Amino acid sequence: MELDFSVFFNVLSYIGVISFAISGAIVAIDEETDVFGVVFLSFITAFGGGLLRDIILNEGLPHFFVDYGGLIIACFVTSLAVFFFAMIFKRRFVEDENLLDRINNYIDAVGIAVFSVSGAKIAIEMGYDTPFIAIFMGVTTCIGGGILRDIIVGGVPFVLRKRIYALACLAGSSVYYLLWYLQVPDDAAMLIGALVTFTVRVLATIFRWNMPKAIKFSELRKEKSEKQ
Repeated sequence: MELDFSVFFNVLSYIGVISFAISGAIVAIDEETDVFGVVFLSFITAFGGGLLRDIILNEGLPHFFVDYGGLIIACFVTSLAVFFFAMIFKRRFVEDENLLDRINNYIDAVGIAVFSVSGAKIAIEMGYDTPFIAIFMGVTTCIGGGILRDIIVGGVPFVLRKRIYALACLAGSSVYYLLWYLQVPDDAAMLIGALVTFTVRVLATIFRWNMPKAIKFSELRKEKSEKQ
């Protein structure tokens, strides 16, 4: 039995938005923002990448303002649910902070898995079906919201400093584009591409894979202080 692709794509979109909304809300709560800040950062995380994609592609009014009514409601409800959960169970929220961080990593992995392929798909549907543009738009959709969120809270974007993040998005977008080019059915292509992104991201979390850095200042400073 074949999947109704429009339904399949919509389900993936809701999963991605809800995942990113949770991730954004947790970061906002950790930064001690108020309820508006939690909702705002959830929206930025969930929809910021798509807004950047549409602005870069210069395709008129971004999709966010036209097609995302149900997704906006889902993001709003999710962010409020996380806020009130943290407010009611605040002690447990703080005591289980490390556990929540690990859970957030997996939730975030689901979000980037969905958007790494949906961003590439939307770019292709707009007519930008060259590999560089389609894959770049997949990565932009995937990481753009998180970058905007981290800039707003005054930190170095997570994607630039920890774990294999952008590479996971790049891998998933590339696999999706290749399968699309080979005329694999869209539902299968998106599912496989998303699974690639999710798998790479989760493995990086479990095994603490990181991109190489020129200088690890924290380690060098620790060694220096121990010698003094």
